[in-house]
Amino acid sequence: MSGSSRALFPRNRDAALEAVLLNTSGGITGGDHFDINATALPHSHLTLTTQAAERAYRALSGTPGILDTTLTVSDHAALDWVPQETILFEGSSLRRRLRVDMATTARLLLVEPMIFGRTAMGETLHDARLNDRIEIRRAGRLLFADAIALEGDMQAQLDRSAIAGGARAMASLILVAPEAEAARDTLRALLPHGCGVSLIGPDLLFARLLAEDGHMLRKALIPALETLRARPLPRTWML
Repeated sequence: MSGSSRALFPRNRDAALEAVLLNTSGGITGGDHFDINATALPHSHLTLTTQAAERAYRALSGTPGILDTTLTVSDHAALDWVPQETILFEGSSLRRRLRVDMATTARLLLVEPMIFGRTAMGETLHDARLNDRIEIRRAGRLLFADAIALEGDMQAQLDRSAIAGGARAMASLILVAPEAEAARDTLRALLPHGCGVSLIGPDLLFARLLAEDGHMLRKALIPALETLRARPLPRTWML
């Protein structure tokens, strides 16, 4: 741990080790650079979450705030990356990279929820920047890659039917596990209109969730995650 990055390890009865990540600065702004590195060792189960929603604030310097995360999942290990939402504020500039390196026998559950302005507070994003990328490699070979780039009047862009159809909250959900194919139809039945589920490979399931706001996103996301985890989410999600 260094700077404003902290990790808490709550006691629980689950066999998995749970780590709660905390940014004591309260958010990310222009010029900030955060690095997160975590490894699930062989035959372990690691759950990583956050204490609260991360916030990307106005970048007064004009330079982006950077968040780089590298996760390693060893042989016969499982890792659940289940952070709470990232909230973008007007004037924010965020560059985020998430890289996962998996062994052939590893298991991964990953979610990245994002809120584009707090609609309950009347917030809109007419000047903001987001550059977001997820890469998953297995045994050194690229298995999955997804990139999102939005800049300028995000509200106008999100209103376009080919982008988000007016949604103000989004989540990417990925499962890499032998049971991925069996979970496809179950997940489709759970998710409401505006969400899509694709089986990219026999053990790779990808879902994109869109919702009108953060509350509706959680309403869809929590049962989906609990179904794929086969256990409740960390308690920080319930506060």
